[in-house]
Amino acid sequence: MNMSPKHHERFGISSDTIVHARGVSKSFGALQVLKSVDLDVPSGKVACIIGPSGSGKSTFLRCINHLEKIDSGLLLVDGDLVGYQLRDDKLYELPPSAICRKRAEIGMVFQQFNLFPHMTVLENIIEAPVHVRREPVKEATERALQLLSKVGLAEKRSAYPRHLSGGQQQRVAIARALAMNPKVILFDEPTSALDPELVGDVLEVMKTLARDGMTMVVVTHEMGFAAEVADQVIFMDGGVVVEAGKPSEVLSNPSSARTREFLSRVL
Repeated sequence: MNMSPKHHERFGISSDTIVHARGVSKSFGALQVLKSVDLDVPSGKVACIIGPSGSGKSTFLRCINHLEKIDSGLLLVDGDLVGYQLRDDKLYELPPSAICRKRAEIGMVFQQFNLFPHMTVLENIIEAPVHVRREPVKEATERALQLLSKVGLAEKRSAYPRHLSGGQQQRVAIARALAMNPKVILFDEPTSALDPELVGDVLEVMKTLARDGMTMVVVTHEMGFAAEVADQVIFMDGGVVVEAGKPSEVLSNPSSARTREFLSRVL
């Protein structure tokens, strides 16, 4: 469902902003994992989030598609609240079926691929379009085959995940996310579970998506990818955005001592 113009006006969002976060906070018990995080990602741009383990990067990503509920703040995708409805200036959580419909507009690629082991590559890709979007099988299959070609795996359509390398499984996971025609794709350290020699193929697919204008939010430890592909780099630590800007600024000339310390250890 597309947003109505009043959402733009109400929240003061640029019409080309896909992800809009303001004051997003999240706690697990007594531990506050996110502390008033702000972020805007325009349409067709790539935002790379970097930082040490435990800094809140993955939690923030999961909040964008309501896999985690935020405690306070505002999160919108293409101007729409994800997981909530605004009535009389109060937020009310949507029923699960409505949340699933909104989440279908947001692609997600996890560290561990999360493919269905009992389904072939092709069946994995058409599962959501057919059963969530109610697309005809023929139409979904044609698009799936196009996407498999795009990620370089056309010959693997009938293979099962157990017969694929980790890099191949991750490329299938990317094709599966693309099959839903998402407004944005979230990548949660998509290469961290891969053997080093398999990382390059996955990053090449992601670079192609960036060139094609896909809006992407990428939690990554691949600094070379961030430097080459990102339109903005966000450094998080301790649940806050320490620094954000162009890759040439954040990675090459950071203003924060904490950012400099982190980069000195990973570069």
